[in-house]
Amino acid sequence: MSEGTDERGAAGRTAPPGRADGAPSDADAAYLERRTLRRGSAGPLLLTGLGVAYVVSGDYSGWNAGLAEGGFGGLAIAAVLMGVMYTCMVFSLAELAAVLPTAGGGYGFARRALGPWGGFLTGTAILIEYVLAPAAIVCFIGDYVESLGLFGLESGWPVYLACFVLFIGVHLWGVGEALRFSLVVTAVAVAALLVFVFGAFTEFSTAHLNDIPADSGAFGSGSWLPFGVLGIWAAFPFGMWFFLGVEGVPLAAEETREPARTLPKAMASSMAVLLVLALLTFLAATGARGSSAIQDVGNPLVEALQPHGEPTALSRIVNYAGLAGLVASFFSLIFAGSRQLFALSRAGYLPRFLSLTSRRKAPYLGLLLPGALGFALAAGSGDGAKMLNIAVFGATISYALMSLSHLVLRRREPGLPRPYRTPGGVVTSSVAFLLALAALVATFLVDEQAALIALGVYAVALAYFALYSRHRLVAAAPEEEFAALAEAEAELRD
Repeated sequence: MSEGTDERGAAGRTAPPGRADGAPSDADAAYLERRTLRRGSAGPLLLTGLGVAYVVSGDYSGWNAGLAEGGFGGLAIAAVLMGVMYTCMVFSLAELAAVLPTAGGGYGFARRALGPWGGFLTGTAILIEYVLAPAAIVCFIGDYVESLGLFGLESGWPVYLACFVLFIGVHLWGVGEALRFSLVVTAVAVAALLVFVFGAFTEFSTAHLNDIPADSGAFGSGSWLPFGVLGIWAAFPFGMWFFLGVEGVPLAAEETREPARTLPKAMASSMAVLLVLALLTFLAATGARGSSAIQDVGNPLVEALQPHGEPTALSRIVNYAGLAGLVASFFSLIFAGSRQLFALSRAGYLPRFLSLTSRRKAPYLGLLLPGALGFALAAGSGDGAKMLNIAVFGATISYALMSLSHLVLRRREPGLPRPYRTPGGVVTSSVAFLLALAALVATFLVDEQAALIALGVYAVALAYFALYSRHRLVAAAPEEEFAALAEAEAELRD
C-alpha cells in the first residue's frame, strides 16, 4: 500500500493488511525501510553524555534570573523542588523507556496510556520545546561569540546560520559521530564548571547569599525570601534550567544497544551528574559574588569570578567554556527535536515525508526543517529569552502528560513486563505530575505572553490533528503497534 492509501482500520488508522503469518506486509516493510534509524550506535556512556549535554548550558546562564524572582532562598527552594520533579520523572520515564524503547519517547508512552489524542498532545509539547530551545540557544551563542571577540564577529544571522549548517551537518553524517562529538564538547563544559566551582569557593561568603533587599509588601518576605512565598513559585521555571532537557534521552532508544538495560542506567547517571552540578554551581556563584550582583547578567559564572569587574585568567577560561556548554546543548537539542519529529511523522501525526531517512540512516528532513524554522525564528526575533520561555511552557505540559502516562499504565496494565521498575512506583510519578502542574502555572507568572504564544501554537497543531491527521495514522509504526497490541489484549480479556 502506498503512503497515500486511505484504507482504514476500525480505529481510523491507516491499516495495512499484513500477512497471514503475522509478519509485516511487503507494503509495511517498504514503508518502514525508508524510515529506519541506525541501530546499536549508542551505549551507556554516549547516552549519559547526551543527557548532560541537553542541560549543561543551563548551568552557565539563565538560572540566575530566578534570583530576581525569588531571591536566594526562593530560587534555592524552587531548584530543590524542580530537582525532585525531574528525578521522579526520570525514574518514571526510565520504566516506560524500558517497556516501549522507540524513537517516539514521550509521545510513544502517552500514546499507549492515553490514546492518540494523548500521544499527539504530548508529542507536540515536546516538539515545541525542542524546536524553540535551539533557536533560543543559538542567540546566546551569538552573544558569547561577540563578547569574546571571536574572529571579530557580531551576534546576528551569519553566526546563527553557521551554527545550524555546521551542527546539522554533523548530525547528517551519522548518529554515532554526532553523539561522540556531543560527548567531547560536554566533557569540556563540565570540566570547566568544576574548575569554576573550585575557584569561586575560594571567595565564598554566606553574607553574599541573601544580599537582595526584602520587599516589605510581599507575604512572608525576609532576608532569605526577599520576594516572599510567591517568589518561590515564580522561580520554578528558572529552577528548571538546571535540568531542562534531560527527559530527551529516551528519544535515542532505537539507536541504542540493549535499550531496556541501557536507557534506565544512562538516565539515572545523567540525572545524578546534573544534580551535583546544579548544587555546586548555584552555591559557588551566589556565594562568591552575591545574589544581587549576578541576578540580571547574561554570564553569571564569569561575573562571579570578577569581583572588581576586571577579567582574570580563570574568568576567561570559564567564558570560553560557557560557549562550549551552549554548543553542547544546542547540538543535542537538535538531535532530540529531529527524533521526536521523525517518530510523529512516521506514525502519520505529521506529514509522513518528514520521517524519510538517508543512506546513513539520518532523518534528514527531520533535521533540516526544524533547523530552518529555528534559524528563521532566531534571525527574525533575536529574543532568546522569550523563545526559551515558550520552550519551558511546552516542556511542563509534556512532563505532566508523561508522568500521567506512567500512572495510567501502572493501573491499567499491572502485568505488563517491566525490565526496569520505578523506585516508589506510582508515588514517584504522582510527585512528578503534581510538581509539573505547579511549574506549568508558574510559567504564566514569569512570562504570560510566552505562555499564550505557546498555547496559540498548540491550538493550531491540535486543529491540524483533529481535522486531518488523526484519520491518517500509520498502524505499522512501532508506537502505534504497541498501542494496537494493548487494545487487542484488552478485548481478549473482556
